[in-house]
Amino acid sequence: MSGRGDVITVVEDDPGMAKAIERLLCARGFSVEVFHSAEAFLASNLDGEASCLILDIQLGGMSGIDLCRRLAASGSRAPCIFVTALEDCELKKAAFEAGAIAYLRKPFLSELLLEAINKAGLHRVGM
Repeated sequence: MSGRGDVITVVEDDPGMAKAIERLLCARGFSVEVFHSAEAFLASNLDGEASCLILDIQLGGMSGIDLCRRLAASGSRAPCIFVTALEDCELKKAAFEAGAIAYLRKPFLSELLLEAINKAGLHRVGM
C-alpha cells in the first residue's frame, strides 16, 4: 500500500490527550484525524474513511460506546480501541460487547496503544 495509508480516527474531548495520541501516531507513520466529540466526527462524513477508531468512552455528548454501536449498525467494520479514565467493570464489559479490540485506562503506556493498533492490522503512510 502506498500513499496515505490507513486513517486512525481519534475521538477524544480532552485536547491534551488528543494531541498526545495524535503526535504519537504521526511519529509512527500513521495518518490521523482528530475530533473532540462523537457528533463532530459524525458531522464530518469521514466515518467511512476510518480504518480504526480510538474512542474516549466518556465524551460530552454521545459516548464512545454509543458511537461504536452506531457505526457498527451502519455497517462499519473499523476496529474500536477504547480509552478511559474510569475504572468501571460494567463500562469495560459494554465496550467489549460493542466490539472493542482493546480497552485502555488513562494514563496508558504508548506501547499498549501501539500494540492494539498492530492488532487491528493497520498500515502506515507509504507502506
